[in-house]
Amino acid sequence: MEINQGGVKINEEGVGRKNGIKVNKERVKGNKDGIKDGKYGTKTSREEVKINKESIQTGEDRTKADKNLKADRSLKADKNLKADRSLKADRNLEEDPGFELLKKVIKESTGFNCEQYKEAHFKRRVNVRVRATNSESYEEYLRLLKKNSAEHEYLIKVLTINVSEFFRNPETFGVIEKEVIPFLIKSRSDSLVKSIRIWSAGCATGEEVYSLAILLHRVLGRDLDSYRISITGTDIDNLSLEKARKGAYHENVLKNVGASTKESYFVRQGEMYHVSDQLKSMIRFKHHDMISESCTNRFDLIICRNVMIYFKKEIQEQLQLNFHHSLNRGGFFVIGKAETLLGTASNRFKPYNARERLYIKET
Repeated sequence: MEINQGGVKINEEGVGRKNGIKVNKERVKGNKDGIKDGKYGTKTSREEVKINKESIQTGEDRTKADKNLKADRSLKADKNLKADRSLKADRNLEEDPGFELLKKVIKESTGFNCEQYKEAHFKRRVNVRVRATNSESYEEYLRLLKKNSAEHEYLIKVLTINVSEFFRNPETFGVIEKEVIPFLIKSRSDSLVKSIRIWSAGCATGEEVYSLAILLHRVLGRDLDSYRISITGTDIDNLSLEKARKGAYHENVLKNVGASTKESYFVRQGEMYHVSDQLKSMIRFKHHDMISESCTNRFDLIICRNVMIYFKKEIQEQLQLNFHHSLNRGGFFVIGKAETLLGTASNRFKPYNARERLYIKET
């Protein structure tokens, strides 16, 4: 009995009924805890994966940063090397005795009179082409110049380059439109032949010339046909003159042109604005070297802006006297705002609007 009771007891304890179930539940709970731990283990694994990914990402970032750093260093080194080479080249050119011979050849082969330009300005312009052709000396560039006829054109273009746009310095054109042109019209009112003659000297690609034509057309309006209008644009650079004759321009040089003016005097084709035929009929462009070639015509208005400043002072004075000679009495002369009348020429003209560098010929 004891044994049985003990067995029963044991059975009762073993089977549980309560105790056994309790033990089983604890085991089940333990399993659940094990599963829970498994979940935690899974979570830990995910965190480890995440950490590994972050480690990989960090490694990639470091690799990328290292590459960028190397690229930056390489770029900086290249820039420094180019700067050093450029500085060395400049020093070599400054000490290069071949410059005088190059000037002589340029004059003989292109007709460009180097001696009349300020030497510092002239040398800077020539050096642009020397560097562009990777020539290490004037002698080497000279050999290239003799072999390559196209280089003559590139060189002339660099030497005569002139930044231009429509109505550059609008204040100056404002005075011309509101005061100069009305004065010229009034002074011709009693004339049998009503003519107005204008010369744009050093006209580059023609923007200034067409700007003047627009003003005349705008001021005269319907009376335009009653006048003989002649506007001449001259330049030493044939490529610039060719572009001027075509009269096709990008919008960036028309920033001072209003929408209504564009509509009235231009025809847009794609990205280009083409000057209307009514303006072209008032203008002629021709090659002219203002230093070596005289001008026998007489004009009512001469504009030569930002050209003479590159010449030696004695050349500037002579040009100003030549322009004075080419003006009719009571004619107007306009120069660049950075330019001044020199020597005898300063006594020949009377200031009309000093701020806009506009003068009048009285005698």
